[in-house]
Amino acid sequence: MEFPRVVAGAARIVRDVGIAEELAQDALVAALEQWPRDGVPDNPGAWLMATARHRAVDLVRRRETYARKLAGIGRDAGLVTAPPEDPPGPDDIDDDLLRLVFTACHPALSAEARTALTLRLLGGLTTAEIARAFLVPEATVAQRIVRAKRTLARKNVAFEVPYGPDREARLGSVLDVIYLIFNEGYAATAGDDWLRPALCEDAVRLARVLSALMPKEPEVHGLTALLEFQASRTAARTGPDGEPVLLKDQNRARWNRMLITRGTAALTRADAVASGPWGPYVLQAAIAACHAHAYRYEETDWRRIAALYGLLAARVPSPVVELNRAVAVSMAEGPEAALPLVDALSAEPALSAYHLLPSVRGDLLARLGRADEARQEFARAAGLATNAREREMLRRRAEGAGG
Repeated sequence: MEFPRVVAGAARIVRDVGIAEELAQDALVAALEQWPRDGVPDNPGAWLMATARHRAVDLVRRRETYARKLAGIGRDAGLVTAPPEDPPGPDDIDDDLLRLVFTACHPALSAEARTALTLRLLGGLTTAEIARAFLVPEATVAQRIVRAKRTLARKNVAFEVPYGPDREARLGSVLDVIYLIFNEGYAATAGDDWLRPALCEDAVRLARVLSALMPKEPEVHGLTALLEFQASRTAARTGPDGEPVLLKDQNRARWNRMLITRGTAALTRADAVASGPWGPYVLQAAIAACHAHAYRYEETDWRRIAALYGLLAARVPSPVVELNRAVAVSMAEGPEAALPLVDALSAEPALSAYHLLPSVRGDLLARLGRADEARQEFARAAGLATNAREREMLRRRAEGAGG
């Protein structure tokens, strides 16, 4: 839980994310050695941060001592002069985690490398978890992360939140990565827990900070609104034993109205600063708003949701978006109207191992009274699911013939 903050705090000192990660790991090893003997400190996160920063300062001091010796030799030989310090940016922001996101999303890295590195450093995900999330071999993810850290070090990328054109160039990747971090917390790809609340909290906080940093960017406000709306449901998304609770079965009295209010305000800001058609995150936020503003499941405006998904599919064509649109169509027009849409997606390579495709199809078949077929689809979805909680829920639905 504390790993991203420890990495970010160390990176601010050593200016190298690879070394910062090693220092954070050293702090964790020190904790494993000392805590069983001395007891767990009152504030474990502060202890880890202080330990990593202490080692980072020692490393920098050793570097500076070495650099001073070299500089002294150079001055004696009349070869070097001290370089001027870089001035701070006019709208720089003091947030180590956000610096880490922008650093990991540097244009020198490929899109795949940016995502893998940020999920590793910010999300604290293992290479195996990242590999499962993106359906690629674990070795591929490991290579991407190692190469990304080497590239940042070789190019001496500054640990900073850039401004001007540099910030704009990285913004899309930053938004995507913050969204991915939230999603991993909202519905974990693997493990025994369906939710990882700490990831959601970090993603929401980063989105809020970014909104304050870039108040004229509609997509930034759109992402913030989307995460606020989604996070508002957290308390109602699991049962007493941590089992998933489907949207239609959630107790909406447990939805966080304050977060819904914040999401509504962020969506209003996004619309106010938008100079053209809504972007993908604003559209997704508008969809989430439809759910958030329905006090009962039966009051959901599914026709508007289906229309918004149609706009989203036009902006960012994706089989996952089409699958979500099919769900909305099934609620607005009936399962018989949506089943052909879902069947058309069965040949999509990107969805071949996506457990929600057979899950959605099973739900449609169950609503059409085709229980045996629904049972088969839920069983297939359970076989594809990598999260233990979700897999168990799908197995129960298969046993109940989609009931």
